[in-house]
Amino acid sequence: MPLSATATSASTHVELDVTGMTCGSCAARVERVLGRQEGVEQAGVNFATGRATVDFDPAVVDIERLGDAVSRIGYGLAPLAPPPPAGADRPPDRDLADWRRRVVVAWPLTLVVLGLSILRPGADWARWTAAVLTVPVQFWAGWPFLRGAAVRARALTANMDTLVAIGTLSAFGLSVAGLLLSSHPAAGGQAGHGAGHAAGGGHPFGEHLHFDMAALIVAFLVLGRWLEARAKGQATRAITGLVELGAHEASLLDPSHPDGEHRVPVARVRVGDLVRVRPGEKVPVDGVVVEGASAVDESMLTGESVPVDKGPGDAVAGATVNRQGVLTVRATAVGADTALARIVRLVAEAQGSKAPVQRLADRVAGVFVPVVMAVAAVTFATWTLAFDRPLDGLLAAIAVLIVACPCALGLATPMAIMVGTGRGAALGVLIKGGEVLERSRGVDTVVFDKTGTLTVGEMSLTDVVGEPDVLVRAAAAEVGSEHPVGRAVVAGARGRGFAIADAVGFEAVAGQGVRAEVDGVTVVVGNRRFVAPSPELEQAADRLEGEGRTVVFVGWDGRARGLLGLADTMRPGARAAVAELAAMGLEVAMVSGDNARTAAAIAADVGIGRVMAGVLPAAKADEIARLQAEGRMVAMVGDGVNDAPALARADLGIAIGTGTDVAIETSAITLLSSDLAGVATAIRLSRTTYATILQNLGWAFGYNLVAIPLAAGGLLTPVVAGAAMGLSSVSVVANSLRLYRFGRKPPATAAATRHRRRAVAWTVSALAVAAAVVVIAARTPGSDTQPADRVVDMAMGEYAYTPASISVAKGDEVRFVFHNEGSVPHEAVIGDVEAQAEALHADHHGPHPVPSVQVAPGGTASLVYRFEQSGRVLIGCHIPGHYESGMQAVVDVTP
Repeated sequence: MPLSATATSASTHVELDVTGMTCGSCAARVERVLGRQEGVEQAGVNFATGRATVDFDPAVVDIERLGDAVSRIGYGLAPLAPPPPAGADRPPDRDLADWRRRVVVAWPLTLVVLGLSILRPGADWARWTAAVLTVPVQFWAGWPFLRGAAVRARALTANMDTLVAIGTLSAFGLSVAGLLLSSHPAAGGQAGHGAGHAAGGGHPFGEHLHFDMAALIVAFLVLGRWLEARAKGQATRAITGLVELGAHEASLLDPSHPDGEHRVPVARVRVGDLVRVRPGEKVPVDGVVVEGASAVDESMLTGESVPVDKGPGDAVAGATVNRQGVLTVRATAVGADTALARIVRLVAEAQGSKAPVQRLADRVAGVFVPVVMAVAAVTFATWTLAFDRPLDGLLAAIAVLIVACPCALGLATPMAIMVGTGRGAALGVLIKGGEVLERSRGVDTVVFDKTGTLTVGEMSLTDVVGEPDVLVRAAAAEVGSEHPVGRAVVAGARGRGFAIADAVGFEAVAGQGVRAEVDGVTVVVGNRRFVAPSPELEQAADRLEGEGRTVVFVGWDGRARGLLGLADTMRPGARAAVAELAAMGLEVAMVSGDNARTAAAIAADVGIGRVMAGVLPAAKADEIARLQAEGRMVAMVGDGVNDAPALARADLGIAIGTGTDVAIETSAITLLSSDLAGVATAIRLSRTTYATILQNLGWAFGYNLVAIPLAAGGLLTPVVAGAAMGLSSVSVVANSLRLYRFGRKPPATAAATRHRRRAVAWTVSALAVAAAVVVIAARTPGSDTQPADRVVDMAMGEYAYTPASISVAKGDEVRFVFHNEGSVPHEAVIGDVEAQAEALHADHHGPHPVPSVQVAPGGTASLVYRFEQSGRVLIGCHIPGHYESGMQAVVDVTP
């Protein structure tokens, strides 16, 4: 099985696609099963990305055994599909297309069924038509839920599909039973008493269950799944967008080709090959310029819009754009080893990570489905045994099953992480996972390294004090140094026209300086601890350091001979970046190996008040630990190898991407640009993303905590439950997608304003339509407690009408429709028990003390009544000389 895996001496790390997951409880179950396998050290499953990451000992367990363990609970493990190469056609989203088809089929049929139930409530043909049209909605549009439930049942497990399947099949099955019973002569029912309603006389289903309810539930659920799939596709566009930045083809130099070069797919370029990049083309691979000069736009990699000059010996990165001249580049990294590929890999790993705050949601999701099924069972039993209302209990239980949504719990954290890290990548900020987001919220102190971070690390020689050959000897000793100070000394000597002698025995002493033998004399170049200066040199050094210069002393033959003053260029935007961090309420500090006077001058120049000077590279981590001991949450910003320990020790390590690979690997956040404004951007984005996670979790928990009790209490119809459940997870995804607006400038043009207004208008219209559909669904009869204008059909026989027992809420307004199918006139009356008795026994030539309506033989009449008092109310039918008990119905009015 071709899997994405990396092996170490002790374990193997593998990433897999998990198939068959439909909710957060699925992810929790698969993760639990993988984690329990012998030899598995760590396992994590991300519902939003559909991936599992597993660290395991290959000597104990293998991929096949892991796959078998997962398949036993009804899921599957598949090879991790690599992202398509740059320029390749994006494969269609089959899941999104499938849900779209189901929405397109379900909603027109559902609206027809709903129209029949409202406009033709008494037509027999409408009743049967509604039943027929509901079948494809239930069994084709809703098939994924039914199939998923069947798979889970075979594995003796349950998930959200199980809840949906039980709820929708119950609603549909009871509607069918009501239809058949109302149409069967033995049931005492009469035809023509409700389209879509299983209404009629003689059976208890007629007043409660409707095909429009069953169809609307499925329609809302498939709409929710389509919206969710669409939104999740938008959340993953960060990876796709990064991949598409790469070049599609390369001009490969080939002496054997008649033209000397030919166009080939980028995948055919190998390390060491020469490629030619013309103006306007993307650099196809990472490499080094061997010929030509040009300006290269690196904004896709660093976020800096100003092109960078490139010439022989300069490194270039794949996917950057050559703006001017022709470059010949030797490939040094191709495929998965390029900078772009590493960025894609880092973003993918971050999107698949979990924040610690997700642990509670995972624990809840792991037991969510069985708990909901138990709540539904208890709901039905309570309504049946305590209130003797089994149909009410059944509808409430169906609503509980439908309204419960483990998806929102499963999506709350990963969707926010996916969008937040993706947006960060677009802004040149790589955030390495959910744990980083959680740590960022507590950061109160930001520590900057000086050289290469606050400054560009390119020092220049400004002052020479001492004997005439001080600079020449110092430059000879520093030739072998890679330190910015050493390079500046050598460059300063060459710039002044000095020839630099050869040196032998070069030695670098960390944090102090260098020594080498020049013309038979041992020359030392370094700080005060390394070269003991004379009082005169000390005074000169104090003066230069007060001006912000970095001073190094030069000596030989056992004593100091002079000093060199160097100035580092402050990084553009450093002062603005520090000011922005301070405005966020963060304390900003600087750590430097420079002496206190120089460090203080530089810190003051950028607005930093706290300075840690004279700190050796190995001691930077100790300074971070000292700040942490004060109770601070510390973010460290650095770029070099000597910053790596401090980056690792900090609560939040931030490396600027122009630094070394070691610093980038040990940091939690990497800035692809050298612009220090990215530090504030990274912290703000991390905090905003974490706040979004908390919002999502709050909604997911709050929704279920409120909706399930309401459904169990009979206060939510199954239709409204279906709409709420279908849109609950969409709300979590939509809230996460708001992160794509982070860092965007508001539109300033009139056209953009008009576009925004049109978007708002469309959004409001869509919400209004959705609200109207929900209201219609809520007003459609389907449970015992209905909103105003509820319609109840009453079938009247020759000398009585069929007894009924219904429930309404205090304040409800109900329309009773009486169908007189006998040959004598009837008079229907409504009132409390005492008024009812008085009315039925009074002289009917006078006015009635209760509402009444006359119903002619074979005719239909209606009576609207608002139930203002709780308790029991009777509906009576008056025929002269007939007062049997069968001539009245009982209405229970709940407070």
